[in-house]
Amino acid sequence: MSGIIFNIHKKAVDNHARIALGIGSSTPKLLQSAALAEEFADVVLVGDRQNINKIGTHLEVIHSDEPTRTIVDLLVKGDIDGAVRGTLSATSTLSYLKQALNMKSLYRIALLETPDGTPLFLAPVGIDEGGTREQKLEFIRRGVEHIRRFGIEPKVGLLSGGRFEDKGRDTYVDKTLEDADYVTNMAQLEGYDVKHYGILIEDAIGEADFILAPDGISGNLIFRTLVLVAGGYGYGAPVLMDKVFVDTSRVGGHYTKAIMMASALCVRKE
Repeated sequence: MSGIIFNIHKKAVDNHARIALGIGSSTPKLLQSAALAEEFADVVLVGDRQNINKIGTHLEVIHSDEPTRTIVDLLVKGDIDGAVRGTLSATSTLSYLKQALNMKSLYRIALLETPDGTPLFLAPVGIDEGGTREQKLEFIRRGVEHIRRFGIEPKVGLLSGGRFEDKGRDTYVDKTLEDADYVTNMAQLEGYDVKHYGILIEDAIGEADFILAPDGISGNLIFRTLVLVAGGYGYGAPVLMDKVFVDTSRVGGHYTKAIMMASALCVRKE
C-alpha cells in the first residue's frame, strides 16, 4: 500500500464518519461494496427502500423518492458527515448540490491509481472545468487544502500542450505553455510546491502527487485512459468545498474506496 493510500485508509478508520451512498439503480455488487466499507464508516443508503430490500442489506436505509435531493439535504443539514454520489444522476445531483450550497461552479479532484499502483490526484476532470488561469490557480489552492486533510503535503505538476522547445509551432500549444508558466509562477509565489512539466505526463506522474491537466477535456481523457482503458483504478472525485461530497464514475459499480475517501476527509469527532 502506497503512502498516500495508507494515510487515507488510516484516517478513514480513525474518523469512522457517517457516510451516505446514493442509490439510483441497485445491484448486489453495489450493496456488497457498501457493506465492505463498514471498516471505514457508518454507511447509510439513500434511495428507494423497496428496490434496495429486494436485494437485501443490513445497512441503514433512508427511503426517498427523490434521492438526488435527499442526499444533498442530509449533507447540508449535517445529518450525515459526508456523501458519495453512487449511482444517482450526475447532472441532477451536482446541479442541486450547487443550488443548495449557493455555489457558482464546482471544483473536483480525482484520486486515481495507475495500472502499476502509482497513486495520483488529478484535476480538472469535468469537461467544462479549469479552462482559465484563475480557475487553475483555484484548483491548486483548493486541491492542496483537500490533500492536506489526508496528512499529505502535495507536490503539484502542471501539464501543458507541448515540450518547452515546441513554443512557436502552434498558437494553441503556445497558449497552454504560457498559461502553465503563469500559473506555476503565481502558485509558487503563494507558497505552493509546483513544477511545470510541459506535455511530459510520464515525468510528472511519480514525481508529483497532484497533476493539473491543461483543461477539463484533457483531464477527463487522462482519467478515462488510465482507468477505463489501461486498467487503473478510480477512487472517486471529492468536490473541493468544506462539506464532504465524493463524486463517482458511473462505470464500475464498486464504492468501498470512495466511501473510505469520504470518511477520511471528514473532521474527526472528539
